[in-house]
Amino acid sequence: MRKPFQLTCAALFWFAVMATASHAANYTADIHYFKLPAPQPVQTGDQIEVLELFWYGCPHCYKLEPVIEKWRTTKPKNAVYVRLPAILRDTWAFHARVYFTFEAMDMADTLHAKFFDELHKRKNRIRTKDQLIPFLKANGVPPDQFFDTYDSFAVDSKVRHSQLMSDKYAATGVPTMIVDGKYRATATSAGGHDKLMDLVNFLVAKAAKERP
Repeated sequence: MRKPFQLTCAALFWFAVMATASHAANYTADIHYFKLPAPQPVQTGDQIEVLELFWYGCPHCYKLEPVIEKWRTTKPKNAVYVRLPAILRDTWAFHARVYFTFEAMDMADTLHAKFFDELHKRKNRIRTKDQLIPFLKANGVPPDQFFDTYDSFAVDSKVRHSQLMSDKYAATGVPTMIVDGKYRATATSAGGHDKLMDLVNFLVAKAAKERP
């Protein structure tokens, strides 16, 4: 009985892959992307917001980084990329606070990829402030200055906002892309990391058409 079952599973998997590929130019709601229960405000005005929910500890987010960087060089002109560290568990709040501190110190573009590398390439699991100090020193960031910002009201506010939005976006995992505060998509729903960015382009065009 086991062999026919395995063949059936393989056939279903192949059908799913082919179905995803066949919809490359015609994505389907509730299969490839999902409409949020309630639209959320965006930060990008007349342009279409493409927001990435990520967690520094997530290996899939790390693998998506070069794909996103490549996409940013060819993205639709009316799209603006925004990062938001997700807080789907209490333990994720530390990494979210680290990112918001990078951002507040105008170092996010410099340190974002380096911090990802520190965790995943160098296998340095940074989970506490003390464990963060060698990374900061190696990258020329004074720890005292960093932690003053880390503990600031402004960063506190951003962490609380991230917790709120992680819930409002109805995300169940990361990486998750939110387009124009209306549509949610993942690499799983799209059929892979590269296909995710094709789907994002589709949703950018769709959202632009739906704008008043």
